[in-house]
Amino acid sequence: MECTVSWTGNTGTRSAMGFVAETGTGHVLMMDGAPDGAKPENGGQNLAPRPMETLLAGTGGCTAYDVVLILKRGRHQVERCSVKLTSERAEKDPKVFTKIHMHFTVAGKNIPAAAVERAIALSHDTYCSASVMLGKTAEITTSFDLIEI
Repeated sequence: MECTVSWTGNTGTRSAMGFVAETGTGHVLMMDGAPDGAKPENGGQNLAPRPMETLLAGTGGCTAYDVVLILKRGRHQVERCSVKLTSERAEKDPKVFTKIHMHFTVAGKNIPAAAVERAIALSHDTYCSASVMLGKTAEITTSFDLIEI
């Protein structure tokens, strides 16, 4: 797996902190820094997600992928799955994630709650590389809602 991240450079008379990532599969992802009122030359323009937001989003995608796949392999009729991640970060550099809560919403027909709970646990403990990695610095908790369709 590879990825090239390039600074987009200054825009006009203003310094910018935007970056474009090109993945090894040929996809593009934009990232930007937060505006810095005290030192505008060090801040972004709020045109794209922050790098840490993309890390959190990638973790959500990784674990949701696992949950759907595990439920489908169990022959459960999954119609929808989403995960909302909320996090806390350390106050001092490096400002790593210290707490992450993942709240899943799974919708489908006749899916036992135990199957959803098992799928989330398998993802969290075994399959989701991103959450296992972030679990080295963050306390990760999970919860879920199950909606019958």
